[in-house]
Amino acid sequence: MTKPSLPDLLHAAVSAVGGTERPGQVAMAEAVAEAVDDQAHLLVQAGTGTGKSLGYLVPALAHGERVVVATATLALQRQLVERDLPRTVDALHPQLRRRPEFAMLKGRSNYLCLHRLHEGVPQEEEDGLFDPFEQATPTSKLGKDLLRLRDWADETETGDRDNLTPGVSDRAWAQVSVTSRECLGASKCAYGAECFAEAARERAKLADVIVTNHALLAIDAIEGAPVLPQHEVLIVDEAHELVSRVTGVATGELTPGQVNRAVRRAAKLVNEKAADQLQTAAESFERLMELALPGRLEEIPEDLGHCLMALRDAARTVISALGSTRDKNVQDEDAVRKQALASVENVHAVAERIANGSEYDVVWYERHDRFGASLRVAPLSVSGLLREKLFAERSVVLTSATLKLGGDFNGVAASLGLAPEGTQGEDVPQWKGLDVGSPFDYGKQGILYVAKHLAQPGREGSRTDMLDELAELIEAAGGRTLGLFSSMRAAQAAAETLRGRLDVPILLQGEDTLGELIRTFASDARTCLFGTLSLWQGVDVPGPNCQLVVMDRVPFPRPDDPLMSARQKAVEEAGGNGFMAVAATHAALLMAQGAGRLVRATGDRGVVAVLDPRVERARYGSFLRRSMPEFWYTTDRNQVRRSLAAIDAAAKAAEEGTGKGGK
Repeated sequence: MTKPSLPDLLHAAVSAVGGTERPGQVAMAEAVAEAVDDQAHLLVQAGTGTGKSLGYLVPALAHGERVVVATATLALQRQLVERDLPRTVDALHPQLRRRPEFAMLKGRSNYLCLHRLHEGVPQEEEDGLFDPFEQATPTSKLGKDLLRLRDWADETETGDRDNLTPGVSDRAWAQVSVTSRECLGASKCAYGAECFAEAARERAKLADVIVTNHALLAIDAIEGAPVLPQHEVLIVDEAHELVSRVTGVATGELTPGQVNRAVRRAAKLVNEKAADQLQTAAESFERLMELALPGRLEEIPEDLGHCLMALRDAARTVISALGSTRDKNVQDEDAVRKQALASVENVHAVAERIANGSEYDVVWYERHDRFGASLRVAPLSVSGLLREKLFAERSVVLTSATLKLGGDFNGVAASLGLAPEGTQGEDVPQWKGLDVGSPFDYGKQGILYVAKHLAQPGREGSRTDMLDELAELIEAAGGRTLGLFSSMRAAQAAAETLRGRLDVPILLQGEDTLGELIRTFASDARTCLFGTLSLWQGVDVPGPNCQLVVMDRVPFPRPDDPLMSARQKAVEEAGGNGFMAVAATHAALLMAQGAGRLVRATGDRGVVAVLDPRVERARYGSFLRRSMPEFWYTTDRNQVRRSLAAIDAAAKAAEEGTGKGGK
């Protein structure tokens, strides 16, 4: 039997979702097929509207080897498992003569734990905690959530938190889930045979395509114990997020509350001497943290070093004692022991890591208004880890709408541990970069406007000239504005000021759930939505209700961000340009993502306005501009107002023609 051709397979898959192949999608599918066949690596930038999920799924399914697809967001995981994969598998089945199986796999704490649900949470008397199912009042929010979880447990097939609609609070979910460290293990658990997490793992072992998240991919790489089944092809979608997700997984934290919780959990299971040793170390740590000032610790102060070593040694003693004692008076002893062990092991691991000190780690104090002080440690770079763990034994395809920053792929590639494209050498992973473009005509559909007449933004200050400019732009656009701010304080100040000046509704992130805010924004043309980081990447509103995207300033990392400033310094010490490699690249990525909110469909028109003159005046401005879609560029404020007014008028005429007030 002749092997079906890739063009025929792609045509069948795209037809099944009611579309037609696009040149960029075809180019991407061919490049993915070539990389997989050659066991090579590929970075592919595919703009919004390319149809990139089919661009990688079709060649991966045709290849026939097991594939892992890792994404950053829940929305894309759902799209793949609920829409793209079922349709693609059905469409390819007649030609492939096989029906590839697919499954979703996440970390254990994402699944309902039947042991926790039925046996309750191990009690912590000092906390005054109770079995929530017994004592949470049915009328309280927690009580209602728990009762709903109990009902849901009888009907869910997956136990996956993300399939519970509407969702429940983190507090409620914590009562019915366990981490991998707290899990008793299927063989020891009375509910092991029915376990949702184990069932998900079994499905993944049998699947040809496993859809997971960046965090689980990072755990698989870091922990050493494989979580994902053996696979020949790895596809990382939303790959611009990978470094920050891996950094998050590799970050350790110690807080007084967390240490005290470990003490309470272990105290009733070990001898008094071991418990007292840990209690004393915890009290010393708590006293020290009360005096902690936020910022990086380039060297560990002597008092903190002593305190951490005491914590480490006491935790080690307790871990040994936990393994050798039994107390039949403790109800459900195995679960209590497992939870205590997980807490104490975490304290031991983080205390030891910081006390030992490594030139490859960054340590800092953080202070939170609500939660108090914490001591944190993160890797200076994850590039070495990614190079070693990601690219060694499989073909890797990384894709996103924003991988090419400042005109090439080398910046993103370096953060992933890859040498510049074309570098030869033993143990140097070979990769290709490909930009397949976008089906949109950015030069005709959008304008990039930089307000070069404004004063340069300082670290603080009200920026009244920026707010005046923003008000005029929103008035010209008739609302329809997504405001992307570099800080929550700036978003709040702008919303407060403009609500008093403009006759349009202004929604502010934090005043409702993100999903509800986006729905309201998408349904009313006059509405504006202001917010910070998650809006730069998480908004998909095609059509006339988002015709102006405003960025208040270049979103550089804060100068006092310990991890970013340490990374910048390390690049400089190695002879590189730390500002461009870290701060400018961080800003470029966010600005590329933010600008991508404007044009989401072929009929979209509008303006991306950057209210920071540095994008025009500063030397790095051209790097930032080259990282964004190729919109028509101007600094002429009058031209932009005329364009926005014309776009608004056209949208209103279209709305009146269809008899709609919105979308």
